[in-house]
Amino acid sequence: MRFEFATATRILFGPGAVREAPALAAALGRRALLVTGRNPQRAEPLRRALEEAGVACVSFACPGEPSVDDVVRAVRLAREAACELVVGFGGGSVVDCAKATAGLLTNPGEPTDYLEVVGRGQPLERPAAPWIAIPTTAGTGAEVTRNAVLACPSHRVKVSLRSPRLLARVAIVDPELTHALPAEVTARTGMDALTQLIEPFVSARRQPITDALCREALPRAARSLKRACERGDDAQAREDMALASLFSGLALANAGLGAVHGFAGPIGGMFPAPHGAVCAALLPHVMEVNLRALRRRTPDSPVLARYDELARLLTGNPTAQAADGVAWVRQLAADLGIPPLRTYGIGEADVPVLCAKARAASSMKGNPIPLEDAELRAILEAAL
Repeated sequence: MRFEFATATRILFGPGAVREAPALAAALGRRALLVTGRNPQRAEPLRRALEEAGVACVSFACPGEPSVDDVVRAVRLAREAACELVVGFGGGSVVDCAKATAGLLTNPGEPTDYLEVVGRGQPLERPAAPWIAIPTTAGTGAEVTRNAVLACPSHRVKVSLRSPRLLARVAIVDPELTHALPAEVTARTGMDALTQLIEPFVSARRQPITDALCREALPRAARSLKRACERGDDAQAREDMALASLFSGLALANAGLGAVHGFAGPIGGMFPAPHGAVCAALLPHVMEVNLRALRRRTPDSPVLARYDELARLLTGNPTAQAADGVAWVRQLAADLGIPPLRTYGIGEADVPVLCAKARAASSMKGNPIPLEDAELRAILEAAL
């Protein structure tokens, strides 16, 4: 047995943990680029606290899922302001923008020099600038991953800037920051976290540490996602989902993902579709097709038993079988109002190019079995 497990240098979890950010930032530098979402006012209390701790801040707003151009602008601003560290305060898009900015702040060249698939894929030679991740949603786990997902409009795809050097110096996960999230955002980010627990659990790259994380987090997400959507102030549900999201990031960073995320990158690059909603629309169909492919081509695969265990973790039923897990996920997506992919303008004519792009995606390498072209088409057509 051989495996690797890497994550942020330090993780702080718990209600009120964000209050430790100013002292931690002050130990890393005196000038920070504060990356926020489209409304910088949400980060204003943090900015004031940082400045009171002696950390001068320059703000950069990332209005949506970050593009290569967004990161270029953020790096330019950070260099002009002589920033020594980066703080990302927001959802997964903000955290990814901060992560990529920290990496490119200390490395020469353009983002495309380092991007997978559409870029040159060069390794980052120098450590990233120190950076702190403070997620305000419970979904992506980006605070503990070693890749930043960036949109590349010229290629109509989302791809990763990936390096162990991108891991955060500190990840601060405070469930209280998620209490005000609207139900729709809670639903789609929560479904992203759920997907990022299911895919590593059955991944071709699964390993004992990520298995333990998934086994702990899956029941938490199963019991709390709907509750968090229905009652945003349910502290226990919010804590469960924050932990599930954190563990999903730890799992995916070390065990990989699968066909859901293999499709999600190309779809997000070609259409204005929220990542978590795309994952939710695809998830039950990927599970179903994976099971069918495994039973037909590798009936002795141990992954089939994992799908049975997954069903038990999700449903709480000790006699549940794999099909029960698929049905549970399908019903959850329906209960949360997850729309089909056609909602975002995706049609039958887009299936061939999306399947081709998904096959080339790095996430597809973790799928428990290589999928045939007809199987990829079946997934996408069912999700439309």
